[in-house]
Amino acid sequence: MVEALLLGLVAFIAQSEYALGTSLISRPIVTGLLTGLVLGDMETGIVMGATLELAFIGSFSVGASLPPDVVTGGILGVAFAINSGAGAETALLLGLPIATLALIVKNIYNGMFIPLLCHKADAYAEVGDTRGIERMHLISGIGLSLTLGIIVTVSYLAGVNMVKGFLDAIPEFIKHGLSVATGIIPALGFAMLARLLINKKVAPYFSSVSS
Repeated sequence: MVEALLLGLVAFIAQSEYALGTSLISRPIVTGLLTGLVLGDMETGIVMGATLELAFIGSFSVGASLPPDVVTGGILGVAFAINSGAGAETALLLGLPIATLALIVKNIYNGMFIPLLCHKADAYAEVGDTRGIERMHLISGIGLSLTLGIIVTVSYLAGVNMVKGFLDAIPEFIKHGLSVATGIIPALGFAMLARLLINKKVAPYFSSVSS
């Protein structure tokens, strides 16, 4: 129970960027370290977090487009893998779909609650109440952090034994294939990053730097 609460706290802090500004503590290489620290295996947490970081290296918000939630996926993927005594490939196997599911929760939150807070902020703006606008900003960010922190806590409590049973049921040849695929994932991450950065609008700047 204590571990679950601490993991929820890690998720809450990492997600607080929405309220307090970007500090990159949400990246898997950081949350992996903190998850390993909570579970008493910091070295494994760092290794798994670094592996997930390479997979998610191109996952950044662009405009209204949101990538899979690297915080929830990173924390739960690493936590379940450490508890199962598995390797980094298991953290990837679990982290990627969990991150995608968490994105659904974020989209629901952003679609249902953020507009209400924005309208309230508009009302404060009309009367010049800057403190009210600040409150709406903090409530929106902290509300999301709290929501996902609770999800991490509940998911860890409910899913440890379930995930262990699932992993034990996977045939050995599939586990070996996942282990091999782990070496390919970083290339995919860098390809995503290159696709994000290199296009006809910014390519001339890269060319001028290299020359």
